[in-house]
Amino acid sequence: QVQLTESGGGLVQAGASLRLSCVGSGSLFSSYVMGWFRQAPGRDREFVAAISWSAGTTHYSDSVKGRFTISRDNAKKMVYLQMDDREPEDTAVYYCAADRYVASMTGYSSTGHVEVWGQGTLVTVSS
Repeated sequence: QVQLTESGGGLVQAGASLRLSCVGSGSLFSSYVMGWFRQAPGRDREFVAAISWSAGTTHYSDSVKGRFTISRDNAKKMVYLQMDDREPEDTAVYYCAADRYVASMTGYSSTGHVEVWGQGTLVTVSS
């Protein structure tokens, strides 16, 4: 089983950049699809981005496509979310996630299930 810990959240101004990091533990890290989700106050948790185990394929929600970039380093058991051109609407708790199937992440709004979650890190974007 993989365990995940996020870091890098904080308060930044709109338009600024921020990178979130997630470190995983467990020998199977490199075999998991890794992803990021977010949950804004009063809203459901939503999919943000996912990356395949080989880092060859990425997926993004329409709301962040072109602004956020997901990447991973399997040797370090790290996954990153580079957030550029941020907007106040990006304010949320961001969660790192792992699952063996990318469809579990991209289809989260329907399935409501992902295998492993981190504890979350708060990102606040001021206007």
